[in-house]
Amino acid sequence: MEELTRHVAPLGSEEVRVVCSGNFATPHTVLAPVLGALERVRLHGLNLQPGLDLHDGVMPETCFVGPGVRRHPRLVYVPARLSTVPTLYSSSLAPDVVVVHTTLPRDGKVSLGLEVNVLPAAIEAARARGALVVAQMNPRMPWTFGDAEIDLDAVDLGVEVDEPLASHAAAEPGEDAAEIGARVAHEVRDGSTLQAGIGEVPDATVARLTDRRDLRIWTEMFSDGVLALERRGVLDPEVEIVTSFVFGSEELYAWLDRNPRVRLRRTEVTNAPALIARQPAMTSVNTALQVDLFDQANASRIKARIYSGFGGQTDFTVGATHSPGGQAFMALRSWHPRADVSTIVPLIDEPVTSFQHSAVVTEQGLARLAGRSEKEQAANLISYAAHPDVRDELREEAAALGLA
Repeated sequence: MEELTRHVAPLGSEEVRVVCSGNFATPHTVLAPVLGALERVRLHGLNLQPGLDLHDGVMPETCFVGPGVRRHPRLVYVPARLSTVPTLYSSSLAPDVVVVHTTLPRDGKVSLGLEVNVLPAAIEAARARGALVVAQMNPRMPWTFGDAEIDLDAVDLGVEVDEPLASHAAAEPGEDAAEIGARVAHEVRDGSTLQAGIGEVPDATVARLTDRRDLRIWTEMFSDGVLALERRGVLDPEVEIVTSFVFGSEELYAWLDRNPRVRLRRTEVTNAPALIARQPAMTSVNTALQVDLFDQANASRIKARIYSGFGGQTDFTVGATHSPGGQAFMALRSWHPRADVSTIVPLIDEPVTSFQHSAVVTEQGLARLAGRSEKEQAANLISYAAHPDVRDELREEAAALGLA
């Protein structure tokens, strides 16, 4: 670590931008001394998780807010659709240091393993401007192919660290999530392409697809549900499984290691709406905090405070609705259990994350929206997606909004 500190220290007391692996591949052991050697830092990472040691000079910066920095007093949020984030590293978010979590070297390369995402673009931007690239090289990281493989020459300094990988054991979906998942799964046809994320509803949806055939995976991330589909023979064996990052169990990581079936691609590929639209019967499942009677979804803010961000929701909603036979589902509970309020509202008062979905799905039912008039959309949302306790009130509000 002394050599690492020696490389970082000359950056001085000026503000330094450090871009790091995010999500569930944060290189904690190497990142800590990097941050400790710098007085003023913008730490840039996507969906940063708890456990970061951020001194008073560190300003967390992100285009997608994770639970590790969600309420941080110095948080800097940069609004951007995930597909556009890589372009920012060669302009407004130029890195001074990039810290990634990789495998051990092999044949002149390392693999980014579980987290590719925006990192290839960050590394390329760093190399172009002579910035420092540091790799935490971990023997536990699975070797993945595609854009995950980078030349060892792109790394200035490698530090071998035997560090456990963050893992996740999916809990059994609750009753509401299971009902929503069943309704979405009912709409998935043989040969469809899935965006399969993490969470109760995606897990419940995937669990109901075991009788389908020749499904494909094109997604920004997946978890153990995809492994279950592969083992049940549900996925098309002739088509690669494409994702940008992975999070799940140790069993999933073992399956990923050197598995030619799986290709991890950079965000510019997985999240490009034009490429998503080329996938047959692309089926996108996303969630939100609120949906209003105009079919506008807020998935980013609570009471004007940033909660997450655009992420890939807009990319996949647009791409799926342009795919031949594609569908973009917005799936959420009809009632928010903590806030004790309806998630179907007359008109959201927060910035819109996405809109023009194929259907909104709750435990109450499935409200079809694509191709309907705005009045039909509102009526379907009230009758099939909203909680019964608020339907009369929503009908009154719909009339006031000219939607009755």
